[in-house]
Amino acid sequence: MSEAIAEAPWRHIEVEPLAPSLGAVVRGVDLAAPTTAQLEEIKAAWAQHLVLTFPEQTLDREAHKAFGRAFGTLHVHPLNHARGGDAEILVVKTDADSKYTAGDAWHTDVTCDAVPPLGSALYITEVPPSGGGDTLFANMYLAWETLSESLQAFLSDKFAVHDGALPYVGAYGVSPPEGSNYPRNRHPIAPRHPVTGKRLLYVNSGFTTHIEGLKREESRAILDLLFRHIERNPRFQCRVRWQPGTLTLWDNRCTQHHALWDYYPERRYGERVSILGDAAPSL
Repeated sequence: MSEAIAEAPWRHIEVEPLAPSLGAVVRGVDLAAPTTAQLEEIKAAWAQHLVLTFPEQTLDREAHKAFGRAFGTLHVHPLNHARGGDAEILVVKTDADSKYTAGDAWHTDVTCDAVPPLGSALYITEVPPSGGGDTLFANMYLAWETLSESLQAFLSDKFAVHDGALPYVGAYGVSPPEGSNYPRNRHPIAPRHPVTGKRLLYVNSGFTTHIEGLKREESRAILDLLFRHIERNPRFQCRVRWQPGTLTLWDNRCTQHHALWDYYPERRYGERVSILGDAAPSL
């Protein structure tokens, strides 16, 4: 996959790249009432750019969910048992009283699930008045491609364990429903995207606990190396700068993201829908 993404001719939307490796701003569409032709071009742009951001939108929850359903059945987040409200809406709120903010580290959403979400759409309605609160995204095709051939060969048939208790209990302090546990599943480190067939790097500091078949210290050293590789390479990253009324849609299968908490004690508010995965990651 080339770092520079070739532009398709768009007839029903406007698409402006955010960065050479991923990300684009989409204009000329009302997501509360997109046409069939616009949705088809949005899906094509999403396949090219992996992350799409739509400024100046006005959506209620039903319109937000309807847009998400254009890509598949909506996902119910494992933490929603403790929050009440609409099971298909994940509230993303941080203010002066927050002990943490969701996503304040590089991660892929809910990889602890047997079939993780294929994508997410976050709609931000309130941003910190003094600035901050951006989200960074990274291209996991390029994260894989930029590893050495020797390391690729070593990792290509390995599996890693992804455990929901790592962030939800360890970082957020939210226990699972009584009598149950958060999901915990194994996934290949270098799966192929179920649509493109391209290999990608599939470990993240939010959920991945260890690599199967290695000693604990070996696993820790390799995972830390891979996490640093993702964090420290702006060549395969882009930055989304939110404004009220911005919706961002990302492919959860081949990207990671990091929501920056650099605005304490100010407030940021949004709501997210995610789309159920269509296939488990596979070699």
